[in-house]
Amino acid sequence: MKILVDAMSGDNAPLEMVKGAAMASLEFEHEIVLVGDENVISDVAVKNEIDLSRVSIVNAVSVINMEDKPMCVVREKRDSSMSVGLKMVAEGQADAFVSAGNTGALITGATLIVRRIPGINRAAIASVLPLENPVLLMDSGANLTVTSDNISQFAFMGAKYMEKIYGIERPRVGQLNNGTEYNKGNALQVESYQVLNESGLNFVGNVESKAVPFNVCDVLVTDGYTGNIFLKTVEGMGKFMMGLLKDVIKTNIATIASALTMKQKLQDIKHRFDTSEHGGAPLLGISKPVIKAHGSSDAKAIKSAVRQAIHFVETGINEDIIAFAKDYDDKKILAEAEKMYDQN
Repeated sequence: MKILVDAMSGDNAPLEMVKGAAMASLEFEHEIVLVGDENVISDVAVKNEIDLSRVSIVNAVSVINMEDKPMCVVREKRDSSMSVGLKMVAEGQADAFVSAGNTGALITGATLIVRRIPGINRAAIASVLPLENPVLLMDSGANLTVTSDNISQFAFMGAKYMEKIYGIERPRVGQLNNGTEYNKGNALQVESYQVLNESGLNFVGNVESKAVPFNVCDVLVTDGYTGNIFLKTVEGMGKFMMGLLKDVIKTNIATIASALTMKQKLQDIKHRFDTSEHGGAPLLGISKPVIKAHGSSDAKAIKSAVRQAIHFVETGINEDIIAFAKDYDDKKILAEAEKMYDQN
């Protein structure tokens, strides 16, 4: 298996990406390839004594910055590390692509270069929330505006993901809303509720944000704008609470001694809220595996994102989504044909 890592994108590029790729090459028995400026990558490795003997490099001379417009990935910067990596995956020269770069450019490039799965209208970023019971958030930032049909597809793809990756039989699907009643929210939420309720999924209804941590659903669907705000709120509160806990532990000798007796439990909590442990989020609905790592990813996060990419390929989740999309599209065509027949 060949996994590509975008060496030039992200807040901490290229150093942390290079370090992360080197760490992944030692841990995983797969080919790890850095995509980016070969001279820059080599210089960084030498200066920081990073062993790249097990890592290959594909040269790509330009870089897509966080301020660049999304379409630059297929226009002005087709020689960028992101564009070159996506093209290699699209052409079957690699099995997956990991990038911590510009989210809009990555989604645009994945959609236009790698292409969506036939029948899927929008790709979505699938983020696992760091809770006691994993909850998959669909969408967490790819689509600012959506339709009820998009929400329905997000729900189906999310359910397939949780079933395949986490082994959850008939995952519970909830719609993020400001109340649990069927008529809560704006026109989109009300319409999406009806569509999800008739979808055949294990739909548990609307879910308020305050209920999400308490194991009420396995998949949480919403538009990318709302989802991204919710995700960042959860991440921020996690860091805030860990900071408070750290201050309490350091209060005096007695609290420090007490903390020592709970060392393993405290480490477990820290591990749960450590975004570097989760690595990144797959773009579900894209025909080949593309993993969006956090913009501030360090080497550990990049290594984790590579692990996630490998697992994504090994489980064959895309094949399941392809089969679902064909069935979904066939049913939609049949329903439209029946509607036309009834009208005539």
